[in-house]
Amino acid sequence: MSVIKKLSQMFSGSSSQEKEAVETSGGSDQPAEPKNSFADQPPVQRRVIQPAVLIEQAEAVGPSDQILIKAEPSRDNGQCKFMVNRPLFEGHSWLFSNFEEAAESPLAEALFSVDSVETVLVHDSTLVVTKTGAKGLPDWEALAKLVGGALRKLLEAGTDLMAKDLIDRIPAEEVVRDEIQKVIDTEVNPGVAGHGGRITLTTVTGNTVTIEMGGGCQGCSAADLTLKQGIHSAFRKAVPYVGAIYDETDHAGGLNPYYR
Repeated sequence: MSVIKKLSQMFSGSSSQEKEAVETSGGSDQPAEPKNSFADQPPVQRRVIQPAVLIEQAEAVGPSDQILIKAEPSRDNGQCKFMVNRPLFEGHSWLFSNFEEAAESPLAEALFSVDSVETVLVHDSTLVVTKTGAKGLPDWEALAKLVGGALRKLLEAGTDLMAKDLIDRIPAEEVVRDEIQKVIDTEVNPGVAGHGGRITLTTVTGNTVTIEMGGGCQGCSAADLTLKQGIHSAFRKAVPYVGAIYDETDHAGGLNPYYR
């Protein structure tokens, strides 16, 4: 099935994604006391949910020569982002989808040796690790310690984290931009145009790509599915050296927002 047809089918179907809501507290039912008409109205109280943060070591801060690793699980608990105060793949990014691909990275090999690690995305000084199995199992608190321990061991040993052959395969930023734009123009946008959508390439840094979804794609309940299964697949198939792919769309501002 072509990418265009696949994208078109995604937008014509209903999404299984649940809508997320931001809760607000309403005002009091009691009549307000008289007050100056020029008095400021009290701000609406909002409940902000922050993702859990796990610390691989006891201290959250320390001297600059101390290796610090902080873990932040995703809302659905399927992924965890690890932030390190050391460069891991400076200026570039790379997705390792399985253990076989990890052969070009001592870092990825070490992480795939940890049970339940499914994929590893390396970008500058961050890691995004996806785990196997149900989203709730295993618990990230235990798994994050294993991932952090493997990462710390490599950093302390001064081991090269990425093979030189992998680094040499990544072309210039301009080449990445031109190739991704070509995929957007010839495959992606024709597939979403029938539903009033469009994809814009906003930035390319190294081999890291950021896009924005507009028109019918912005706020569409199927946008997340389209991004992961349609756009990501099209980009990686045509441009195998592309690294991280980010979506900077304000989905709360669309015609049918699913983040509000």
